[in-house]
Amino acid sequence: MTDDLPEWLRTQLDEDERIAKDATPGPWWHNPGKQWLGPDAFEKYDLRQGEEFVGYGGPHPFTGAVASTGPASNMQGMKDAAFIAAHDPARVLREIDAKRKLIETITRRYEASKASSTSTSLGAEWVVRADVLRLLALPYTDRPGYREEWRP
Repeated sequence: MTDDLPEWLRTQLDEDERIAKDATPGPWWHNPGKQWLGPDAFEKYDLRQGEEFVGYGGPHPFTGAVASTGPASNMQGMKDAAFIAAHDPARVLREIDAKRKLIETITRRYEASKASSTSTSLGAEWVVRADVLRLLALPYTDRPGYREEWRP
């Protein structure tokens, strides 16, 4: 376990936070009973060809669409819309905050243990903490800088 992993994880969380803050603010929602009708539907007077969508701004007439997931009759599009809505920016920001607190707790306790112990007495407790950091890094294996030595 290298000391670089906590800092690398913090960098990944910073990037996730930037992306979430740049997104359309939530809460995002999905209502399978509603369809998004684009301009073509009104031009062609065909209101039967709506699309499944993730909305923002509250489920009232003045909502916007964050994403269309295909024809409203497509069951996979409904599942995709539900998934996207469940991972709105506010939820992602809460998750980032929790992960930052976990990394900080692990790092602070390790540093305190290191200061009060010999390196050979850190033992199993640090192994568990290192494993938690490695697990937190798993979603980011596709990002630059990830090291295979960090894989649990």
